[in-house]
Amino acid sequence: MIMALLAVAAMVLVDQAVKYWAVTALAPVGSIPLIPDILQLTYVENRGAAFGILENHIWLFVLLVPVVVGAIAYALKKNLVQNAWGRVSLLVICAGAIGNGIDRVTHRYVVDMIEVLFVRYPVFNIADIYVVVGVVLFAVYYLFQHKDNVKTEDK
Repeated sequence: MIMALLAVAAMVLVDQAVKYWAVTALAPVGSIPLIPDILQLTYVENRGAAFGILENHIWLFVLLVPVVVGAIAYALKKNLVQNAWGRVSLLVICAGAIGNGIDRVTHRYVVDMIEVLFVRYPVFNIADIYVVVGVVLFAVYYLFQHKDNVKTEDK
């Protein structure tokens, strides 16, 4: 369990370090092109969720973080997810929730900075990547591995 906590802390630290850089170095210049017409760093203060939904409903998100983290902690403590990929996916989701939760409490918005230019997609951040990757990993675990870990009744 200590390793899991350290892993989550490390992921949150990376997320917060990148956001600190975005606030201090990227915000004054606005955008920095990385790969022309494909990828750039753009400072955005996101006061809602993806695509601006639930804008200015910060406390809904603030209250959701301990619920998500608590549910994940409960599932891991009770060993409800026994497969390593399933457990890792939950830790990654947890790190993303905490990272964006910290922003909402400290700034009242989430700092976003990664902008994909060749598709119309909202600017996002490292914590968002954690959540998406974690959810995809958990879906793969659930679809392909979960049934192997559930005891079936004899007929």
